[in-house]
Amino acid sequence: MEKPGRKEGDVDIPNSLRQIIGETSVIDGRKAALNLAQQFGISPSSVSAYAKGATSTASYDSPKPEIIQHINKSRARASKKAGAVLKAALGAITQDKLDYTDAKDLASIAKDMTVVIKNLEPKIEGEGSGQSSNTPQFVIFAPQFRDERSFEVVTVQE
Repeated sequence: MEKPGRKEGDVDIPNSLRQIIGETSVIDGRKAALNLAQQFGISPSSVSAYAKGATSTASYDSPKPEIIQHINKSRARASKKAGAVLKAALGAITQDKLDYTDAKDLASIAKDMTVVIKNLEPKIEGEGSGQSSNTPQFVIFAPQFRDERSFEVVTVQE
């Protein structure tokens, strides 16, 4: 009878584990994902690939839709929770609290939640990466007008 589980020498990682490691990297940070991956004997380079939705470093530029979808759903859940905390913090800032110094703490919480939401939003390709996208770009050249006095005067005799 065959032994259940992974066979000797099988290095294929299940998609569910890739999704979990990718989610952990995006939500909890790379360090947490590396710790989780280390428990399963997965390399740090694979963790980077899973965070981008790829199945390996070789397929880094062509991520799997199911992994990306799982990571984006996780981001959306965490972003929704942070949004709820942000809304509650903003709602708790009252005129009474503004009259005292307690509002600083609430403003700090609100600011932290906006940073969390911004970090969890999916990155738009080309934005902030310095790379140009494949959209058309137009360069408009407008020559400057020169005053007649700036030209040389050539006197011609007939």
